[in-house]
Amino acid sequence: MEKAVIFIDGNNLYHNLKEMNIKPGNLDFEKFVKLICNKFNVSLNEVRYYNSVPTLRDGKKLYFSHLKFLDELKKIPKFNVIIRKLQVHSTKELLKEKQELIDSMDLCNSCRPVVEENILGAIGNIKKKEKGIDVKLAVDFIDYAINRKAEILILVSGDADFIPALDLAEEKEAKVISASLAKGYSRQLRDKFKFFAIGKNKIMEKCLKI
Repeated sequence: MEKAVIFIDGNNLYHNLKEMNIKPGNLDFEKFVKLICNKFNVSLNEVRYYNSVPTLRDGKKLYFSHLKFLDELKKIPKFNVIIRKLQVHSTKELLKEKQELIDSMDLCNSCRPVVEENILGAIGNIKKKEKGIDVKLAVDFIDYAINRKAEILILVSGDADFIPALDLAEEKEAKVISASLAKGYSRQLRDKFKFFAIGKNKIMEKCLKI
């Protein structure tokens, strides 16, 4: 059985759960990850959960409840939680941040321009809440593909902004799978990659806390 690393876009998952009228706090992440692994007949090597977090300025209740949620996730076996604080970015600031992330990677001369083209070229005019955590996820996804850190890479997100990262991973001969809640799942992701659209009934039956 092949080993998989699952990359979870926490912000996307949270908002899509709410759109499906499912309380995010009721999701059992161990059951959720098991559902995905069973679907593709893979064994779990690691889960990387990416999430932006509020600051105290966003309110003490929100801040501390979110920290408690993340602390509980960290207790789950094979779960790694990667966080960044919510900030406001201009496109110029985001470009700088992306470049710094790419510079931190150990890329060869042939890989570096391809990564820069795919990552830096997928920004748009972002001036709202930060997308830095998405950038971190995309860069790590490519890093795992380039350095053969897993046999299968599974992205759990409905956001089409990750397509360049998945395309590059496939170019590096990584096995890539897309998974997401059915609500908010980009048609582009489903058209381009092997996918798993997880419906509300499946979540209700298989993935909620008892």
